[in-house]
Amino acid sequence: MNEEIKWGYYMSGSMLESNEQKDCQNLCNDFHSTIEFLGKRWMGIIIYSLFKGPKRYHEIMENIPGISDRLLTERLRDLEKEGLIVKRILPTPKRKVEYELTQSGKKLEDVFLTIVAWTQAKNES
Repeated sequence: MNEEIKWGYYMSGSMLESNEQKDCQNLCNDFHSTIEFLGKRWMGIIIYSLFKGPKRYHEIMENIPGISDRLLTERLRDLEKEGLIVKRILPTPKRKVEYELTQSGKKLEDVFLTIVAWTQAKNES
């Protein structure tokens, strides 16, 4: 058996790639797009503010000085579209809207806390 085939190599056009290289490339692409999404301006702090539980729009706005109404609305829509938050319209006489992390969004808490701890330790040194 050809040694290249034995180790899972295949020809892709004129370039020889391994399955491991292809897997790594896919992982890199997924990782990069995730970091870009979470790294959008204000995205991280919006998610971080929801770790303590559901919040109404104005509560999120008050917790993030400097964010515009338009940008907060856009980021909340992005998070909802990605399945990281859910928007609830509360059954009250006056319309009230609340945002809460989904299970998928809650899984980011350990990641965020680790990044915060790493950042604080880095800034102290």
